[in-house]
Amino acid sequence: MALALSPALRDALARWLAQLAGVDGAAANTVTAYRSDVAGWLDFLSRHEGDTLGSARLAKLTQRDMRAWMAHERARGCVARSLARKLSAVKRFTRWLADREGFDPSAVLAARSPKFQRKLPRPLSEDAARDVIDQMASLPRQDWIAARDAAIATVLYGCGLRISEALGLTGADSPLPEILNIRGKGGKERIVPTLPVARAAVARYVALCPHPIAEAPGSALFRGHRGGPLNPRLVARAMERARLGLGLPATATPHAMRHSFATHLLAAGGDLRAIQELLGHASLSTTQAYTAVDTARLMYIYEKAHPRA
Repeated sequence: MALALSPALRDALARWLAQLAGVDGAAANTVTAYRSDVAGWLDFLSRHEGDTLGSARLAKLTQRDMRAWMAHERARGCVARSLARKLSAVKRFTRWLADREGFDPSAVLAARSPKFQRKLPRPLSEDAARDVIDQMASLPRQDWIAARDAAIATVLYGCGLRISEALGLTGADSPLPEILNIRGKGGKERIVPTLPVARAAVARYVALCPHPIAEAPGSALFRGHRGGPLNPRLVARAMERARLGLGLPATATPHAMRHSFATHLLAAGGDLRAIQELLGHASLSTTQAYTAVDTARLMYIYEKAHPRA
């Protein structure tokens, strides 16, 4: 996207993105999304003004300017959830720039985020989660690949890891220790205990794997067919085959195993703050979504047991 920006503003955007990646530890996908969101906003403003856009103009933005941009995005078909994400990125960049340029960013920061219905996590039942692991262990023709797929599913469900975190484990994590140090989103570190069943599943995979994991502690723990790091798309495909074989819905994805971990832990009486720490959520409000899932499940059971006349 060729933006009509002043050199100073173009440099500021580049420095902000570099800080997100280098200092704040934002993931590459996050930086890419922020670049796209803020660039789209700046592109609209430059077209709106019909001239090269600089920091001085951003300092004079009004609520009317922000409403015009949001209306423009909605007219392009941008849904409320996506627009809320774009606005969050715009506010973050503007706050950063205002701190350095010394202007008042109130007009941008006061812009109201559109309301939208947050999607609830879609966990599997406890039986379905176990069935998925068993199914993934039985489908591949090669024993070591079957053991690998089962180990990954067990780690996702037993430790509540994201797929990127599970595939980020290295040979140094074998044998799987009782406590894992996980670096999650934004470079945030957390401590995750591992269950004996997860340690056993990984140990079985390592014993069967034809590639030398123990001899390469810095290399990926989970390997592809040729020995390179396992592609997450292959995990998604293995999960898809398992859910189709079990007749589970399309929401039964690798990430659903993490949702299942949190939901089942909460249902068993787990503390919400502790679950937040285990999942690596920056905000408790993100973890609180699982309370809504648990409430919905209880209401479903109640209504089945006590049908209305």
